[in-house]
Order: sequence, then structure tokens, then C-alpha cells
Amino acid sequence: MRNALTYLMLVFSVVRMSAQVADTVSVSEPGTDGLEIPKGKVVPMTGAFLEPLQERDSVLIADQLVYGFELKQVKEGTQLALPQWENDERGGVQVVRHWQVDTVKVSKGRKGEPTLMDIRGGMVITSFDEGVYDLPQIMVGRLNDDGVLDTLVFDPMRLEVETMPVDTATFVPHDIKAQIRYPLTFKEVLPYVGGVLLLVLLIFLIMRMVKHKEEVAYKKKDPAHIVALRKLDRYRGNSLWAPEKQKQFYSGVTDALREYISERYGVSAMEMTTAEIFRDLKGTDVPADLLKEIHELFERADFVKFAKFVASDEDNAATLPLAVRFVTSTYQTEIEAEEVSDKGGKE
Repeated sequence: MRNALTYLMLVFSVVRMSAQVADTVSVSEPGTDGLEIPKGKVVPMTGAFLEPLQERDSVLIADQLVYGFELKQVKEGTQLALPQWENDERGGVQVVRHWQVDTVKVSKGRKGEPTLMDIRGGMVITSFDEGVYDLPQIMVGRLNDDGVLDTLVFDPMRLEVETMPVDTATFVPHDIKAQIRYPLTFKEVLPYVGGVLLLVLLIFLIMRMVKHKEEVAYKKKDPAHIVALRKLDRYRGNSLWAPEKQKQFYSGVTDALREYISERYGVSAMEMTTAEIFRDLKGTDVPADLLKEIHELFERADFVKFAKFVASDEDNAATLPLAVRFVTSTYQTEIEAEEVSDKGGKE
């Protein structure tokens, strides 16, 4: 390693917080070609540091460290010339990364005064040989406002590089160890367990939904006449015969009959008028006299619902039995037709 340090041919300007290294200008040693810069005084400085990048009690072979300096309250625009380090081919301390200058703090000056900055410069070094090394002084050139180049001298540091001690008395060579497998912690396993549980929950919910749809699809539907008779049974008694309740009474009875006619005869009775319903029922298996009576029942219901007609107690009393007779009679006709069809098929 060469102990002599020469000035870097690039001069770095300390700028504001938005930049670490400013534009450079070329500077030559006095007496050589180029710009002549008079040398000023040598200024002893403090602030040199040697910091390992790895957090260890001691520095081992190939560990990397930052060797550099710190300057406080540097005026904005100050130019610095940094020393150059050339690696020795024979080994010793080697430079891994050359100088890097960072602005760590900016203090805005008073009105009319320049901004003051704290800067930190360092280079990364290492060593592949065990030993104690006296690192060279860090000498930084500072170009003042009057054009004089002062030399800032930082005290040198000592680097002690160690190796792992080997007990030669009890040393026994071993094969290369396999990769260490550390036990899993609950914190590491928790996301996977949560994901599996969530997946199981989703599968369970999907299966429940599919099963519910299948149950609804295969659920046996009650016959139309059973549904109609169940609804008509709600209107038994004379509690709805009062004039202000007759609209509810006749609407309920005729709606039950409309649903039954839709299921039994395939007529869209829920959307049809009375005339349209009985026009489509002509020619069906409904006896003519029963069809006429049901037609009169529907017309009376229309008067009650839309014309504020008040039916007599006699008509009210006959309404529900007539509706039940219509359902049971037409249903019985359907049963007899099915029995005749079954007998013909067996023969």
C-alpha cells in the first residue's frame, strides 16, 4: 500500500440538499500545465472515522469498512479536492469503492449569508490479509474564496484485521456442513394456515349453495288444487263480509282461482281480464253451468273491487263454496282423465 496521497484531479463542489456532488473543474499541481492555484496553510482537523459495514465485535478478513471524514458548517459553493488511493498489487488494504460525498445536513444562513452544510465523505476499504495496518492520513484540499488552496489534514486511523482462530491441538477436519434449516415459527406459518382455512370456508359455502339449489330444484311442488284450496280456506267465515272489507275478500278468492286456472289450464289468468279468462276457458272440461256461475262470481268481484259495489250477504255466503266446488270439480275431472289414460295404456 502506498502511503503517499495525491490530490484527485476532480474538484467537487458542495451544493444544496438536492445534490451530493456538484459540477467539477480541473485543477493541477502548482508548476504543471494548467491552472496555477497557490497553496495556503495546513489545517489539522478532527472528524475522521473508520466504520465497519458489518456489525461485529472485530474486523475479520474481507469485511468492508468506510474510511472517511466529516466537515461541519461548510459554506455553500466551497470546492474540495479529495485524495486518491491506489491499491497495492501485493495486497494489504484495498479500496472497494472510491470517494462518495454526501450532504447530511443543511442549515439555512441568515439573510445575505451563504447556506451552511454538514458533509460526509468516505470510501469503502477491505483487506484479505490478517494484520494491523496504519491507514494514511486523509488530506483534503479546500479552495477558499480568495483562490488559495488550504490542506485539511485528518489524523490517520489504525485497522486491525483478524482471522477465525483455529485450535490446532484439538482440530479435526470435517466435511462441509449442509445448509442449516431453522424451525418454522408460528408467525411464518400463520399466513399459510389462514389461506388454507379461507379456501376450505369458500369450498364449504359453494357446496352449501349448490346443495341448496339442488334441494330447491328437486323439491316436490304441491298440486295446484291443494294450493288453491289452502288459500281459499283463509277466507272462511263472515269476518270479511263487511262493506269496507269486501274488496279484500273478493280479491283473495279470485286471485286463488286465477292461480289455479293458470296451473290447471295453462291460461295466463293473472294478467288477463275476466272476459279474456273465460274466453280461453270455453271448450275446456269445465261444465257449462259451473263455468257460468264462476263467470258471474268474477264479474261480481270486479264490481266490488272497481265500482264500489256492495254485495249482499247471500252472495257473500255463496262465493267461497262456489270457488271450492270449481276447484274440486275440475280437479276430479283431471283425475278421471288420467285414470282412463292409464287403463288404455295397460290394455
